[in-house]
Amino acid sequence: MKKILVTGGCGYIGGHTIVDLIENGFEVISVDDLSRGSLRMLQGIEKIAGKPVKNYKVNLCNADDTETIFIENPDIVGIIHFAAFKSVPESVSEPLKYYRNNIDSLVNILQCAINYKVNHFVFSSSCSVYGNTNVLPVEETAPLAEPESPYARTKQIGEAICRDMAKQYPGFNVTLLRYFNPVGAHSSAIIGELQEKPENLVPVITQTAIGKCNEMQVFGTDYSTRDGSCVRDYIHVMDIANAHTKALQYTMDGNNESNCEVFNLGTGKGVTVLELINAFEKVSGEKLNYILGPRRAGDVVEVYANNAKARALLDWDIKYGLDQMMDTAWRWEQTMKREAAKVQMN
Repeated sequence: MKKILVTGGCGYIGGHTIVDLIENGFEVISVDDLSRGSLRMLQGIEKIAGKPVKNYKVNLCNADDTETIFIENPDIVGIIHFAAFKSVPESVSEPLKYYRNNIDSLVNILQCAINYKVNHFVFSSSCSVYGNTNVLPVEETAPLAEPESPYARTKQIGEAICRDMAKQYPGFNVTLLRYFNPVGAHSSAIIGELQEKPENLVPVITQTAIGKCNEMQVFGTDYSTRDGSCVRDYIHVMDIANAHTKALQYTMDGNNESNCEVFNLGTGKGVTVLELINAFEKVSGEKLNYILGPRRAGDVVEVYANNAKARALLDWDIKYGLDQMMDTAWRWEQTMKREAAKVQMN
C-alpha cells in the first residue's frame, strides 16, 4: 500500500479525501495542528473506513516539527496539501496572519518533499485565483486577475511557488487543483463540515434551518446576475475528494503531460445564492429565515468552472447533483444535533 501524507487531514475536505484514498487502496497519515480541524473528523473516518488514521499534531510553520514526520515515515510517496487558513473575511481583516500561515507552511512541506524525495504533490488551490474573470465558464488557461482577498492572493502565491519548484526539479510532479465551492457531507452523515461559527454558505443555511442561528443574510442582491445575488459553482465534497485521489494516481501512473498541471474542479454550472437557498428549502422541507443585505468585501460576482480537462485526463466525473449536496449537508446537520442532545443528557 502506498503511503500518502494529507496535511489538514482533520479538516473538511482533507477528512473526506482521506476516506476516498483509503477506499482506493492507499495508506494515509494526517498532519493537523487542530487549530481549525477537529479530532471528531478522525473518529468519523475510522467509523467509515474501519481503520484508524494516525494524526501528527504539528504546526507546519515549524520546519523542524514538520521534518520529524518525514523522518518517522520514510515511505511516504505522495502529499496532498490542504493545511491553510481559508476564511475570506478573516483574511481581509488579518492579512499578515494569512501570509505567514499559508505561505510558510507550504514552503516547509515542499522543502521536506524535495529533501525526502516525495515526488508527487497535490496542492489545494481555489477558484478565487481567477478573481473577477470576464470569461465564463472559466478555463485553466484564463489569466489570473487581481485577487479579491488576501486569502485568494495566498493561493496565487502558493501556485507560483509550486510552479517554480516543478521548474527546478524535473522529477517532482505538482498538480494544482482549483476547486470551486465544496459543499455537502459523506453520504453516511458520519462526517461533514464542522463550523461552530459558520462562514461558508451551506453551513450557514443548515445552522439557520436547525435553529443554531436565528437568521442568515444574503450578501448583495444588486449584482449583474439573474436574481442579483452572487453566482458560484457548488460541488459535492466527495466529488472533490475523489479528484485528489485521481490526481495522485495520474502522476504516479506517469500519465501527466508535464510535471506541473492545473485542473478546475467544479460542476460547470453556476448557481446563485438565492437558488441555493431554494434548493435547500425544497429538499429539507424547511423554510429559511433570511434577510437581504449589502455586498461583502472580498466576494467576486460570478464564477463557475469549465471542468472538461479534469474529466478527460483524470478519468473523473461528477456523481452528486445539487439536491444530493443539500440532502447530505442537512442530514449531517441533523446528526450533529442528535449528538449534541446525547451529550447534554449525559
